[in-house]
Amino acid sequence: MARRERPALSPEAAERRRRHRLVQIRVVVVLTSLLGLNYVTWRWLFSVNWDAWWIGVPLVLAETYSLIDSLLFGLGMWRLRERGEPPEPPPGLTVDVFIATYNEPIDLVMTTARAAQQIRYPHRTWILDDGNRPEMRAAAEAEGIGWLTRSADWAGMPRHAKAGNLNNALLHTDGEFMLILDADQIPLPEILDRTLGYFNDEKMALVQTPQYFVNVPDDDPLGSQAPLFYGPIQQGKDGWNSAFFCGSNAVIRREALMQLGISRYVHEVETGVQQALRSARSVVRRSRAALDPAEVEVRAALDAILADIGRARRELARGVPLFDVTFKFQQRVAAVRQSLVAEDLATLQADLSVLAELEEIAADPDTTLGAMDAGDLGQVLARDLSPLAAVEAV
Repeated sequence: MARRERPALSPEAAERRRRHRLVQIRVVVVLTSLLGLNYVTWRWLFSVNWDAWWIGVPLVLAETYSLIDSLLFGLGMWRLRERGEPPEPPPGLTVDVFIATYNEPIDLVMTTARAAQQIRYPHRTWILDDGNRPEMRAAAEAEGIGWLTRSADWAGMPRHAKAGNLNNALLHTDGEFMLILDADQIPLPEILDRTLGYFNDEKMALVQTPQYFVNVPDDDPLGSQAPLFYGPIQQGKDGWNSAFFCGSNAVIRREALMQLGISRYVHEVETGVQQALRSARSVVRRSRAALDPAEVEVRAALDAILADIGRARRELARGVPLFDVTFKFQQRVAAVRQSLVAEDLATLQADLSVLAELEEIAADPDTTLGAMDAGDLGQVLARDLSPLAAVEAV
């Protein structure tokens, strides 16, 4: 007797079914939380045998840990998201398929690369050979498959293994999307047809696909296919917009990845600016402490720089654009520096006038050395210029 196929559900019916399932999951989560908290409270308050605490306490700790783990799992499942069938991918997208390898057997890598070439959606296949093997390059080029390795520019730089291999590939390719595969992952021909449609949402950055092992039977009781992880766990994280990227068998939007790199770069620059401002504050404070009390104008200039440093740090904390903060700060410090330079030049001119007068006195044969103004000479020799070195450090 032939088995009758179930009719396909309409999108509305499928959505109602997903919502009903989510309600059921939330009911189970709430019941588990209430019963579990009630049980663990009873265990701690009434059931622990304190005469044998070395046995009772570890046991109740294990039960408490199990409850916490269950509550966290329930929190993840609270917003479980089942996306259903993917939309049709739009035509004309550019895709790079990356196969990362280092020293895997060439036959194994080429088996994956040939399967990647058979992906139906138009794309370009690349072997990212971090081992820089001539035989790997020859095998790839013989079948029209792209081959990339790191250039001499990476000499002496942190390589970061697979991540660095992919970063190098980003600099030599230009596809809007990239499918990342390990050397032993054979993709199905429809993988891009089943994933690219999700990127119709411009905010979509990553679509992670599950893995299936060809040498594991369908009735495997050990769960080697990781159905829990690639199913409910990832679906729950998808609902919280925090799905894992497992390092392979995923499609990534290049723009999102580049934005992530730019954000990291901006964060590092902001951290460097904050550190520079802290160092500048220390330098100015030391210079200010070394000033003579009579140097009122110089002290006021350094106080102005300290105020500008504090203002710049507060602006960065408020999220003012980094360029605006540093540009305005540098302008204000440059104005203070110009005022100190002008003051130093005036002081130097005055000192040179005093020295010129003393030189005339010393050259006059009718004037003895004692007639020289020793006070003026000592003042010139003991004079300190403004702490321009500190300002330059800022």
